[in-house]
Amino acid sequence: MENTFSILIWLNKSKTNGKGKSPIYGRITVNGKRAELAMKVFIETERWDSIKGRVKGNKEDSRLINTMIDNFLIKVRKIYEQLISENLAVSSDIIKNMLTGVNRKKISLLEIFKIHINEIEKKLNIDYVKATLIKYNTTMKHIKTFINEYYNRNDIELIELDYSFISKFEMFLKVNLMNGQNSTYKHIQRLNKVIHIAVLNEWLEKNPFDKFQIKTEYTERDFLSKEEIESIISKQFLNNRLENVKDIFIFSCYTGLAYIDIYKLTSDNLFIGIDGEKWIKIKRQKTGTPSSVPLLPKALEILEKYKENKTGKLLPILSNQKMNSYLKEIADLCGIKKNLTFHIARHTFATTVTLTNGVPIETVSKMLGHKSIKTTQIYSKVVEQKVSYDMKMLKEKLLNQTPNKTLKNIQYLN
Repeated sequence: MENTFSILIWLNKSKTNGKGKSPIYGRITVNGKRAELAMKVFIETERWDSIKGRVKGNKEDSRLINTMIDNFLIKVRKIYEQLISENLAVSSDIIKNMLTGVNRKKISLLEIFKIHINEIEKKLNIDYVKATLIKYNTTMKHIKTFINEYYNRNDIELIELDYSFISKFEMFLKVNLMNGQNSTYKHIQRLNKVIHIAVLNEWLEKNPFDKFQIKTEYTERDFLSKEEIESIISKQFLNNRLENVKDIFIFSCYTGLAYIDIYKLTSDNLFIGIDGEKWIKIKRQKTGTPSSVPLLPKALEILEKYKENKTGKLLPILSNQKMNSYLKEIADLCGIKKNLTFHIARHTFATTVTLTNGVPIETVSKMLGHKSIKTTQIYSKVVEQKVSYDMKMLKEKLLNQTPNKTLKNIQYLN
């Protein structure tokens, strides 16, 4: 595709100083995208010829400024032609950076991904869980395949990224890889996170994907009913490992704490609340949001059971992968048909344990450490569905009882 290229010299009257002088600016436009830079020269508005893009008159300062403008135009065109002749990426920002001699480190998108993934590996089980590492590696693999197929290259420089890149990547995920809406959202969320790191490190001036929007689709969240919780609690396992996993899962059901937050729990997280009872106070790993949860009797019972734990942590928790593997076995042994994962415990706390029992949504949101109550409202919808289902069951029960009652009344009248 042939590039469109233009240069405009203009007087920026919006930045007129106290002496009535305005700065001269150069505007480089490539394929409709602009980059502007000040030429660090000010002149009176009446001396500017907006049609010619030059200073009027033959005064010495007029000639000097016009010569400077001519040199600027020559340099810009020379850089543009050099990029074209060497078959390199061309954009207004690239030309601007080459022109101003900005010493930015040339870095590619996949390099940034590798930097972030290395950071995750170093902080594994401290700030990150293994699942996060796997997800970032998967996203990087998809981006690598996308760049290869769409750009016929192995990588792409950060400065080349634009809105069309993320738009095409979204299409690639949905069409080529057949990802659903929410999976696509997650991959793009991780891409945006990496780009944000580049901006913070000043490898990019701004996020080229700022205006890109993608929404998630509502999906039903699995949670355990009161009966299912009881079936797990009442089940005794001869295998100590299964018994430990069961206890920690139930602890999460009654506290709402995520896996990584339970993994990091120590006695420092316990405190006596204003009610004189034991509470847990944490800063959520995922969001950094503070969360304080009063300990319910079942949670206290489990802490008491493991008070002699020698690991230095409150509970002897395994890796998330192993926990989920054992939970599947527990589900089978308890006759639970749902795909039992550790995160279901958090959903269960939000629904069956709190909202269903009349705890206000604002309180639940605070205990879960949600940044926005909108996140908690997802669970509220789940509870509404459960109420609807329960009422439907009640209606059917009442309808089934009505004929018998009527029959008894008829017999009594006879």
